Amino acid sequence: MGITANSVNLVQYQVLEIPETGDSAEWARPLLEANAFASIDNSTEESAIGWATIDDPMNADFTDPRDFFRSPYLCFTLRQDRRRVPSALLRRRLKEAEAEFLSSHPTLLRVPKQKREELRESVHNSLLARTLPTPSTFDIAWNVERGLLFFTGTSSRAIEAFEGLFRQTFPELRLVARHPFAHARSVVNPDLQDTLEDLNQAATDAVVEMTEANAWLGQDFLYWLLYATVEGRDRFKVNQDGPAVRDELFTAFLDNRLVLTGLGDHGPQKITVAGPQENFSEVRAALARGKAISEATIHFEKMENEWKTNLKSEPFYFGSFKGPAVKLEKDEITDEKSEHEAVFLEKMHVLEEGMQLFDSLLAAFLRERLAEDWSARSEEMKAQLLSETSV
Repeated sequence: MGITANSVNLVQYQVLEIPETGDSAEWARPLLEANAFASIDNSTEESAIGWATIDDPMNADFTDPRDFFRSPYLCFTLRQDRRRVPSALLRRRLKEAEAEFLSSHPTLLRVPKQKREELRESVHNSLLARTLPTPSTFDIAWNVERGLLFFTGTSSRAIEAFEGLFRQTFPELRLVARHPFAHARSVVNPDLQDTLEDLNQAATDAVVEMTEANAWLGQDFLYWLLYATVEGRDRFKVNQDGPAVRDELFTAFLDNRLVLTGLGDHGPQKITVAGPQENFSEVRAALARGKAISEATIHFEKMENEWKTNLKSEPFYFGSFKGPAVKLEKDEITDEKSEHEAVFLEKMHVLEEGMQLFDSLLAAFLRERLAEDWSARSEEMKAQLLSETSV
C-alpha cells in the first residue's frame, strides 16, 4: 500500500546517529544504488530484494534526486519479488519424471534416492524458470531532519525484510522501532520522565522485550480513551510539535471497531466488536470478564478535518491510517515529477499532522497515568465503566 494512498498502514522508526551532510540526496544516492532492486524475471532465482523509486517500483534508477529526495524526506520503496512453484504441480511433474526414468531403466523397481533428488531439482528449476515472480512493495518516508521514518508494512515478514536491508544499506545508522514505551518517552513531559522510567518492566532495551514487558502502556491508554469517550471527555489540546498550531483544540474518541483479548474458558480468546457504538455495552461486558483492549479504531477531528486509524496496542502499529483527502490541481505546465513531489509532500503534511494529534493524545494520557493519584483514578474509571447501571 503506497504512502500516498487514501488509507495506509504505518510503522514508525527513529533513525539515530545520522551523519551531518549538506546534501542528503548526494549522501544517500550511492548507498541506495548499491542496494537497488535487480530483476529476476529472466533467471531461476527464487527471490530478490532491493530499493526502487517511490513513484515507480519498476524503476531502480536513483540518478535524478527528485525521484528519492523531497526535502526534508528521503523517500524510496522496498521491493521484494518472490517466485514460488505450487507444491501440487511440483509433485505431479516429479512423478512424471520418475516414471519416465524408470521406463528407461527397466531393471529398477524404484528411483534411487540420489537420482530422485536430482530429478526434483531439475523439475523445480524448470518450473521456476517458467513462473513469473510476484512483487511486493512497501514505501519508506524518512524525515532526515527529525530522524523519523515511516514504513508502510506491518507484517512481520515485511518488517524483517525492511530492517535487514536498511541496516545493510546504512550500516553506520541505528534504526530503532518506536514501540509504545519509546513513543511515550518521546512525548512525556520532562518532569514526568523519571516516573515513566520507574514503570519500565523490561530488563533490557531489546525491542521485543520492551514491547512485551510494557504491554500495560498500550492497554491502559486505550482503556483511558474508552472512558474519556464514554464520559464525553473527548476534547484535547495540541501539545506536541508539528504542522498543527500548539494549543489548537481537537477531538479524539474510540468508535467502529474494538478488539479485546484475554483468557476464556478454553484458553486465549479474542472478541471483536464492530460497528458504531452507542454505550459500548459489549465492550464493557468483555472488560468485566477480564479482557483487555488490544486494538481499537481511534478518530480525530480538528475543525473540518478528520483522521482515523486502527491502533494495535502492543506494538503501536497504525493500520488503515486515513486523513483528509489530498487534492492538488493539475495543469498542462507542471511536469509529472513535480506533480508526484507535490502529492507526496501534501500527503506527508496530512500524515504528520495526524501523528501530531496522536502524540498529543498520548501525552495527555501520560499526564494522568503518571500522576500520584492514578490508582484511585483508575479504580474510579473501572467502577464507572463496569457498573451495572452504566452497561
